[in-house]
Amino acid sequence: DSGLRFHYVAAGERGKPLMLLLHGFPEFWYSWRHQLREFKSEYRVVALDLRGYGETDAPSHKENYKLDFLITDIKDILESLGYNKCVLIGHDWGGMIAWLVAICYPEMVTKLIVVNFPHPSVFTEYILRHPSQLIKSGYYFFFQMPWFPEFMFTVDDFKVLKSLFTSQTTGIGKKGCRLTAEDIEAYLYVFSQPGALTGPINHYRNIFSCLPLQHHEVIMPTLLLWGERDAFMEVEMAEITRIYVKNHFRLTILSEASHWLQQDQPDIVNKLIWTFLKEETTRKRE
Repeated sequence: DSGLRFHYVAAGERGKPLMLLLHGFPEFWYSWRHQLREFKSEYRVVALDLRGYGETDAPSHKENYKLDFLITDIKDILESLGYNKCVLIGHDWGGMIAWLVAICYPEMVTKLIVVNFPHPSVFTEYILRHPSQLIKSGYYFFFQMPWFPEFMFTVDDFKVLKSLFTSQTTGIGKKGCRLTAEDIEAYLYVFSQPGALTGPINHYRNIFSCLPLQHHEVIMPTLLLWGERDAFMEVEMAEITRIYVKNHFRLTILSEASHWLQQDQPDIVNKLIWTFLKEETTRKRE
């Protein structure tokens, strides 16, 4: 309905149950490469480029990136793919969108899986009470500035972008599946295109107009996966998220893993997702 063209990469046969993957910042469909391969045996796996990212259309005005539009995008995409429900998986900012889709369109989400992002109400309440999280989320405020954040990412051959994934503080650790030179090159290629950073950062430029939420409850079975070494999100938010899930809720915290969990520990993440997908969920919350 938005008139935008969305780019996605799919694996698995059409007609199989849909698994829809929503990436975070600053990423694109490629961050789900391990899951595309893994789940195609039983699912039609679709990894999107979100509005403004990669090869998906990027409206120029920041007003076009309000959370309402981002949620409706997912509903429209589901329908245009010929489905009325899916297993929905989101990481980081894609996790935020996944939570909101699950809250607003519960009939469309059979199971919800979120990686390293708490329930949005937990995030907004926690950040106000914990200065340490406010500092870690300082980039949310930095991104409110026009043009300068985009410029900072390009300085010194995209040094900031590279260090997010590779540095000791924010990157994938020694025990993780480090990004190869080819992986880094794929990220640099996408984000070095003209204007490629503005859409992604525009997602953040609307966040304060959309939170806090009116509705909070999540009613489908939910799996929350968390890398404990996340440099941007405090792990305490993961446990508090339990309050908002009125169904089977499973939280798994991986002690040696970073923020980039599905790339950092793909084998473990895939195994945990399989276990959750195959579970009978008539049981009450754990």
